Amino acid sequence: MVDEVLAKSFERIGADYDRYRPGFPAVAADLILPERVRAALDLGAGTGKFTELLPGRAEQVIAVEPSSAMLDVLKAKLPGVEALQGSAERIPAADGSVDVVTVAQAFHWFDRDPACAEIARVLAPGGTLGLIWNHSDPASTWDRAAHRIAHPAVTDEDGTTSSAAEALPGFEHVRNEQIHWAERIRREDYLKRWSTVSSFLVADDEERARMSTAIETVLDADPETRGRDEFDLPIVTDVFVYRRA
Repeated sequence: MVDEVLAKSFERIGADYDRYRPGFPAVAADLILPERVRAALDLGAGTGKFTELLPGRAEQVIAVEPSSAMLDVLKAKLPGVEALQGSAERIPAADGSVDVVTVAQAFHWFDRDPACAEIARVLAPGGTLGLIWNHSDPASTWDRAAHRIAHPAVTDEDGTTSSAAEALPGFEHVRNEQIHWAERIRREDYLKRWSTVSSFLVADDEERARMSTAIETVLDADPETRGRDEFDLPIVTDVFVYRRA
């Protein structure tokens, strides 16, 4: 069951999400769109962190996002993209009108069965669904410790991708891949990134301060981050590819 409070917490942020959240490696888009297509729709597009990889891979790019604050950032950043307000359960696109639907860092927030039915509706026969998530690298002890403090979906393993681990109604699983990469990030930006996750957004001031202090303690204690203003953040990107049945 999707936590509606957590899911809706993103609706009041835009610029900070775009500034502090990581992007996605280009190879993730290559796995989903190995060839140029007529039309691609990025669902739950946010501020366009994944959408920005689609121009050049599709003749027409559509972004659908429920948050007007995020959509405003996307429109300013990607003026050539058709940006529409909508949800996964009610996609503002015609039947069979797109060849590819991508969902980055959002599918676990959807009401799965209605969302899959809507995605299948807007996809052309044999169309592709790509699900993408960034998550912490298990080899990075300090980042994993920060996730355990701040993120409700992460304990010993990241649970957000579990929504893609099983067969999806109306779709055939094609492949899934893991991409290991690293982002150079300033300590200040790493800390501010946590202010854009759902658990921080719904917390009160006291709880946010507690989590922030705990994450700073982790950074001060680990030899890879202690005393450094900038460091390498390992990231794993999971890509799941499905075909409309």
